[in-house]
Amino acid sequence: MDTAMIDVSGVTKTFGSVTALDDVSLSVPRGSVLGLLGHNGAGKTTLVSILSTLVHPSAGRARVAGYDVTRDDLEVRRRIGLTGQYAAVDATLSGRDNLVLIARLLGAARAEASARADELLELFQLTEAGRRRAKTYSGGMRRRLDLAASLVGRPEVIFLDEPTTGLDPVARRDLWDIVQKLVADGATVLLTTQYLDEADFLADSITVLSKGRIIASGRAEELKSRVGRRSVNLTLRDSVDGPRVAEALARTGLVPTHDEERLVLTVPVTDSTEIAVVVRAADDAGVEIAGLAYSEPTLDDVYMALNHSSPHEGESR
Repeated sequence: MDTAMIDVSGVTKTFGSVTALDDVSLSVPRGSVLGLLGHNGAGKTTLVSILSTLVHPSAGRARVAGYDVTRDDLEVRRRIGLTGQYAAVDATLSGRDNLVLIARLLGAARAEASARADELLELFQLTEAGRRRAKTYSGGMRRRLDLAASLVGRPEVIFLDEPTTGLDPVARRDLWDIVQKLVADGATVLLTTQYLDEADFLADSITVLSKGRIIASGRAEELKSRVGRRSVNLTLRDSVDGPRVAEALARTGLVPTHDEERLVLTVPVTDSTEIAVVVRAADDAGVEIAGLAYSEPTLDDVYMALNHSSPHEGESR
């Protein structure tokens, strides 16, 4: 986990007068997942294009699997797999023939190509559909086939650029399971996504881009702690109980907000240990509560807070 399989230092990319990436630096250890978040136009796809050697940086340096993406582009390509936002398989070929073709193009002998195709069809639960034309596949099946195609060459580093766009929840979770298996086998993954639950579930660390610049990075829990929106929600039995509990809470230094219509008191807290303080305050007020819930900040809270402080005017690619 200590070896950086993706190492980006001061990368800038301009397209004419537009700065798509501005002094971006990041590092992804071997066998881990980096979640790259950002609004449309934040620069996510541009960064993936640079790391996969499709576009050269205007300034800075990037290395993948130890090779420079500009000077050693052929070596980089031999070690990566790329799945974009839309399935890139040949719809007129069967799923199996798609994989065999790619293996042959990569230099595999016929028997080796067939064996690799069958191995990937089994991994992605496509064996039964392997001889059907890809155009008959559902959206989720085509995305699985597309990801399988990117793995034919046994890449060390995998770039997933919004791979679950347009998939239903079941298909998304199927793809998540596959990504976890790949990482468990030693692959390194850079995942771009706009689904915050996806990043929370899969990523070991998260980097947030806005207008081509990194505005936050860290583990999901670290980012959530910056927002600090922990709260205890008390559901009351009677509207007259609200002021009594609020007064008791004020004596402890806690300041709740009262939703009189829903009979709910929301109490901002520092951490879960203050749940007991809230319950004791209600007890001191002689109030029997109907319900209690504790909520932690989510990546949605983090994303909204970061974007509130970093508006999107003049968005990059």
